[in-house]
Amino acid sequence: MPLERLAPPLPGRVLSAQDWHDLTFLHWPIDPRHVASLFPPGTRPDVLDGATYVGLVPFHMRGAGPGRLRAPYVGSFLETNVRLYSVDDRDRHGIVFLTLEATRLATVLLARTALGLPYTWAAMSARRRGDILTYRSHRRWPDRADHAESTIRINLGPPAQPTPVEVWLTSRWGLHSRVVGRTIWVPNQHRPWPLREADLLDLDDNLVATCGVEVDSEQMLRPLWSPGVHTTFGRPLVVCAVGG
Repeated sequence: MPLERLAPPLPGRVLSAQDWHDLTFLHWPIDPRHVASLFPPGTRPDVLDGATYVGLVPFHMRGAGPGRLRAPYVGSFLETNVRLYSVDDRDRHGIVFLTLEATRLATVLLARTALGLPYTWAAMSARRRGDILTYRSHRRWPDRADHAESTIRINLGPPAQPTPVEVWLTSRWGLHSRVVGRTIWVPNQHRPWPLREADLLDLDDNLVATCGVEVDSEQMLRPLWSPGVHTTFGRPLVVCAVGG
């Protein structure tokens, strides 16, 4: 069943806040058996009608900081992430990131250490001319030899009413990660996404394949774009310790 578009209240105090701007959502259905090994212990692929999904999402992060404080420099950068969709045994749905390419090295190092997130340092650009947006990313560190890069160009369309599967993909009120021998779930909250349709003009990407996921380009869901949302994160909750 689709998840709720309205986020539940955060359990406890706000751990951090940030703004996400100019997001493009590209998604492909995949066989959950093909990606099950990529999930941290205590989680598994979230499945809808027999399929799970991989997403490729470029955007502009702004003002990420501790609590409700803003960090205009360190907390503002471009990001492109590859994500899978997860659920744990307590029925907490979320996202598992396979890579988060970002332009701010200090943030990359902090997030890798504190939250176990697979951030990488990349050179990126995001440009808009009228209704045409172009995102480019090229990894710098680590694994620079992989030549992990992505170019996405879209043409914005009219407002979009999300389908049930699009609600299921975008109404994710947490993330799963592995840090210091524990799988954690970090809850988050934001208003429903304002969405527009988008025509994909160009896609030259190997980030998804570099993460070990193969997709059928003809099965891509319709591209979506959003001007963005303000989001807050709560304290991490332990899913399981070493060995699951």
